[in-house]
Amino acid sequence: MIRVLVAKPGLDGHDRGAKVIARALRDAGMEVIYTGLHQTPDQIVEAALSEDVDVLAISILSGAHPTLVPRIMRLLHDNGMNDILVLLGGIIPEDDVPAMLGCGVKHVFGPGTDTNEIVEYIRKNVGER
Repeated sequence: MIRVLVAKPGLDGHDRGAKVIARALRDAGMEVIYTGLHQTPDQIVEAALSEDVDVLAISILSGAHPTLVPRIMRLLHDNGMNDILVLLGGIIPEDDVPAMLGCGVKHVFGPGTDTNEIVEYIRKNVGER
């Protein structure tokens, strides 16, 4: 079974989208762990490590992704967790996508992405690891 951690880093207080994604992944047969709101990068990486997840799905609406995501990616690397599929969703300006991909995020999903697209992306890419 694919294990997914859905994470909400930073001070963003809106988690409806993250909950929709968590439910869609669970309904697709994945085991989903949701961190809840206001998690630090350290808390997220610790949860990913302790839960032994295959996928880290980060949801950010606050605009703090240029700071938080690279920090999460460094912590994953420092903990030898380079095999986790890291996905990013939320309000990510197109101009910021290359930097997110450059720091190790595998895919960025924008607002309105069909949940089936996310499910299929995870199934395809976790299977290839």
